[in-house]
Amino acid sequence: MLTLIGVGHVFDIAARLKGEIAARAPEVVCLELDKERFQALIDRKAHPRERGGPVMYQMLSSFQQRIASQYGTEVGDEMLAAAEAARDLKAQIALIDINASQTFTEFWGGMSLKERVKLMVAAVVGMFAGKRGVEKEVERFEENPDDYMEAFSKEFPSAKRILIDKRDLAMADRLKELSGRFGKIVAVIGDGHVDGMSRHLAALKPEIIRLHQLRAPPDLQLRQDGSTYTFSFK
Repeated sequence: MLTLIGVGHVFDIAARLKGEIAARAPEVVCLELDKERFQALIDRKAHPRERGGPVMYQMLSSFQQRIASQYGTEVGDEMLAAAEAARDLKAQIALIDINASQTFTEFWGGMSLKERVKLMVAAVVGMFAGKRGVEKEVERFEENPDDYMEAFSKEFPSAKRILIDKRDLAMADRLKELSGRFGKIVAVIGDGHVDGMSRHLAALKPEIIRLHQLRAPPDLQLRQDGSTYTFSFK
């Protein structure tokens, strides 16, 4: 059995997410992370450091951190919660995403000048957006994910191709490989990856849990039907 759980990196959904994972008692919990990013999340409080990397990466990261603080959480808390759920269940952890640094380099290098300018403008505008603006964007996406992604693809074709489509395929292939070795798998991925990965994984008939279900009050929830790493948490 394969379950895909769509999450958002700035929302306070850790407790609900852990409950959904525990209810399925998986043998493996898969995370939309690579080893470097996962280790950075584990180390961030014990070894705080300034964010590095390209200016655009820093801008996007700062925006996410600021919005997350408005929800009373930190970016990546949901991934740490999923890893803690795996630890509690004595399940393995599989990191299924491709290397973030290489992906960002490929993405930035493959963009046209026009697309870079548009992205810079969007990032600057986003720096001044607040919780209300984020909620409006989430609502737009949830109303029609396909139309939202199509519009995103027209505005930022390189971003859609490299940051979404390429990673959808890579993570889906990793889950196919793991499904040949494990019977019960839960994969925690960004909600924007759910539809694309579901299409690649149609033959496995995955159970789907969306972000809006994790954020809904309990009585309003709706349900739709290689290598592993083990990390210790102190």
